[in-house]
Amino acid sequence: MKLLAFDTSTETLSIALQHGQAGSHAPLEHTGQGGALASATLIPAIQDLLARAGIRLDELDAIVFGRGPGSFTGLRTACSVAQGLAFGSGVPVLAVDTLLAVAEDAWHREGANELVTLLDARMGEVYWAAYARTDGGWARRGDLGLDRPEAVVLPPGWLLAGNAFAAHGGALPGTARRIEAMPTAAALLRLAPALLAAGQAGPAAAAAPLYIRDKVAQTTQERAALRAAAPTTP
Repeated sequence: MKLLAFDTSTETLSIALQHGQAGSHAPLEHTGQGGALASATLIPAIQDLLARAGIRLDELDAIVFGRGPGSFTGLRTACSVAQGLAFGSGVPVLAVDTLLAVAEDAWHREGANELVTLLDARMGEVYWAAYARTDGGWARRGDLGLDRPEAVVLPPGWLLAGNAFAAHGGALPGTARRIEAMPTAAALLRLAPALLAAGQAGPAAAAAPLYIRDKVAQTTQERAALRAAAPTTP
């Protein structure tokens, strides 16, 4: 299969292109600065990977992207680029949860099968979900969450994986091993075949972000209330 995958949900821009039979060609990859820069650099980087592989956009079997949760700006960038490329080429799109991609990245790095995955949501919160790997695939246990780090539920024996440890490590529950992991485009490529086989791809119009927060910033009053409620250091 020929698959293009990208994620712009974090401060890291990640792109990967699978351009031949699995195992016959290593995916071409690009990593760069995400955030506000992703909207300017994503399309040129995709064009460069396609040129290096010697394939056209309309030869792809699917365009795979991280749909969220994550940075509002990053999710809108990924969705708009996926839609634009798909409308122009007629290639289907496959939207993948970023927390699932974190689980896949952690499994690929460490072989962990039972994970609570985390992404820094800023504003003192984390996005999180629990995933178990069975029969070569992933099953989510419960809903996606958006909570303060101390509210994350960590089942006994499970590991934590994600990018939230530097910002929230001291508040997270338990003493389980922690794996630094990200929703990389390479992880999206590994997840894509099973999701495509399950019929989860759709037309360009299906490229939509997954938001589980309805605001991107706190008001001055909200920030003051949080500071007042924070415990003081003796």
